[in-house]
Amino acid sequence: MKYIGAHVSVAGGVAQAPLRAREIGARAFAMFTKNQRQWRARPLDEKEIEAFRKNLAEGGFTPDRVLPHDSYLINPAHPEAEKWRKSAVAFVDEFVRCEQLGLKLLNFHPGSTLKKISDEDGLKKVAEAVNLALAETCSVTAVIENTAGQGSNLGHRFEHLAAIIEMVEDQSRVGVCIDTCHTFAAGYDLRTPEAFAATFAEFDRVIGFKWLRGMHLNDAKSGFASRVDRHHSIGAGNLGLEPFKRLMQDRRFDNIPLILETIDDELWPEEIRLLYSFVDEK
Repeated sequence: MKYIGAHVSVAGGVAQAPLRAREIGARAFAMFTKNQRQWRARPLDEKEIEAFRKNLAEGGFTPDRVLPHDSYLINPAHPEAEKWRKSAVAFVDEFVRCEQLGLKLLNFHPGSTLKKISDEDGLKKVAEAVNLALAETCSVTAVIENTAGQGSNLGHRFEHLAAIIEMVEDQSRVGVCIDTCHTFAAGYDLRTPEAFAATFAEFDRVIGFKWLRGMHLNDAKSGFASRVDRHHSIGAGNLGLEPFKRLMQDRRFDNIPLILETIDDELWPEEIRLLYSFVDEK
């Protein structure tokens, strides 16, 4: 079963997210649990938590079909100790907020070394932040997203994600999210049947499908192996429709949240219907 949705707004409070997801015909969704552009946020209150859980259940969503994203400010690979600690504290808070809402996953970017430390040392810092967050919480899984590799961002190689997983102490609470645009921009092709098969064979060899907890479905304005992160609407970019047809027809991508982050949110209902049409799901 495919569970497709989009990253919906939480304007007006987190309880609005399930309602917005339902409006666009989603069976899964992503969200922020607070303003993603600010370090601090007011705590979630009981009424807000109760309303979110009620709307989630009434919308037919289960917690494992929600893929929250942490703040863009957090850099778990930060090379400077004080700024790493600031990110680590904020990271823990993201896990706590997900637990309060009854959610099971938290998607995050591995961050950037700022070209001040080696990639290896940066990956160790990411794992340290994950280990801290998991030790401070009980139930949420840390979901590492692959990146396009802009600048000194980590996570553009499958080996980076595998290395982080290897250093996580509680491996029952770690996984990965694969973004199709990022994958393509990082140099893993998806456009032909042969390229699609080779890329996911490499993913399975280096990381393993058992770690896949979600996906971001985005076409790419950026070019192949450009290391530039530019999303596009499904079928409108350099990937085209074929990779998404193959994804929808591949059982390896069943039973995880498949999340649109495409550039025109007015197209999300149409894109969701289009993706479901590839597997003839009603």
